[in-house]
Amino acid sequence: MLGEEIRRARLKAGLTQEELAFEAGCSRNYVSLLELNQKSPTVDMLLSLCHAMRVSAAELIAAVEKER
Repeated sequence: MLGEEIRRARLKAGLTQEELAFEAGCSRNYVSLLELNQKSPTVDMLLSLCHAMRVSAAELIAAVEKER
């Protein structure tokens, strides 16, 4: 699921939830909810998160598709 891939990418980038939130322009709580699959990011937010984690949105989505 997307939340799990966001978490994997965040950890691979060596970021805490708080650091990712700061760099992406959202709250730590929002990042937590995304990782728990309780929220879905907008396209703009997904792009901001990917930029902060230095991963392309295509890579992240491909990882989600691979899980299916």
